[in-house]
Amino acid sequence: QRQMCIRDRDKKSIINEIKILAMERDLTLTQVASLLSEKLNKKYSLNNLSQKLRKETIPYREIKLIAEILDYDIRFIDKRTRY
Repeated sequence: QRQMCIRDRDKKSIINEIKILAMERDLTLTQVASLLSEKLNKKYSLNNLSQKLRKETIPYREIKLIAEILDYDIRFIDKRTRY
C-alpha cells in the first residue's frame, strides 16, 4: 500500500506525486481534472489543475476531492507518537 507523507514534498513536487498516484489508478491528470469538474459542478481543465499544482495554490478541499477520486485517505499523524 502506497502512502505519501507531507515530508516527501521536499523530494517531489506535488504535481509529480499526484501524477504518480493517478497513474497507479490508471488515470491521467486530464481524467482527474474531468472528474473534478463533475464533483465541483464547474469547468476544471487540465491546464487549471496543473497550474494550481505547480504553483501550490490548490485549495485543500480540492486536494481532498483528488484523494477521493484516487481512492486515498488523507491522514494527519502525530509525529510525537508515530515512533
